Amino acid sequence: MADKSKENMVKARLLVLTKMFYELTDENHPMDTFEIIDYLVEHEVPANTKTLRSDIKLLKDQNIDIVTVSSRPNKYFLGARLFEMPEIKLLLDAVASSRFITKSKSKELTRKLTSLTSDNQKKQLVRHMYTTGRIKPGNENVFYYVDLINNAIELKRKISFQIIEFDGRKKKVLRHDGEVYVMSPYAMYWSDDYYYVVGWSDKRETMAAYRIDRMEEPQILDEKAIKKPKGFRVTDYSHKVFEMFAGEDVRVKLECRNDLIKYVIDRFGMKFETEPATKDTTYCYVDVCLSPTFYGWIFGFKGEIKILDPVNAIDEMNEMARKALSESKTIL
Repeated sequence: MADKSKENMVKARLLVLTKMFYELTDENHPMDTFEIIDYLVEHEVPANTKTLRSDIKLLKDQNIDIVTVSSRPNKYFLGARLFEMPEIKLLLDAVASSRFITKSKSKELTRKLTSLTSDNQKKQLVRHMYTTGRIKPGNENVFYYVDLINNAIELKRKISFQIIEFDGRKKKVLRHDGEVYVMSPYAMYWSDDYYYVVGWSDKRETMAAYRIDRMEEPQILDEKAIKKPKGFRVTDYSHKVFEMFAGEDVRVKLECRNDLIKYVIDRFGMKFETEPATKDTTYCYVDVCLSPTFYGWIFGFKGEIKILDPVNAIDEMNEMARKALSESKTIL
């Protein structure tokens, strides 16, 4: 009976010790032998220097990184954690700035992430956590929708859903009077801070992409998904569709100022052909869906990146510019 009681005491000490190391110590805040013993006594698990040495050895044997600082008395702290501080800060930034994650979910994830640090490290993160004012979505169900769609992809089943839009008064309405869309989902990916699902649309009879935060009541159907088109790769599709706007898929010849090629790489990756144009410019050959989004991106460079071919792309962009100018004059 005494042995059982002693064993329970050791277990209790180990639990209290682990919690203490995790919450109160880090490389800048070690605790010495007597501080630790006082802490254990306060938590009703009496200890001494001998039991402490034994307990710390047991923790180390379980691959808990307790670091010893040789001194009089010795000091100890928890070394390696699941995430290092720079990694936590990076994740906090991603959570805080993401337009995909709702405000309430951001707070919840922030609390969970900061729980992975010591109490003193939490204080360092307070300022860091509130450095962004990005607009947050209001659809709290998005996380569950992502999980549901992922399950459908794994099960190779079709999904159905409706699409949310907004009227002139910012009131939520359903597209086409609540029409139910059906698709075979193949992949999800993140583009321009939004989550999309890509797959085969039954209605369009072609590949399509839908923003998940604009979905309403997605469901997994019993019907098996249509097989992916041969050679389909979501990365290639995302480059061609160019931020989810459909259009004619063509190869476009651009003339780009050399110091702006980095922006072409940002948009299309590294797999496009180039050739010298002038001393200061380069020809870039990219595959893209011709769309207002693509033309808008070109406009943003004020002529420093321009379309040279095909002719219909040049005509479409010029027409878009003329229409925008005409409408502006009408307003004025």
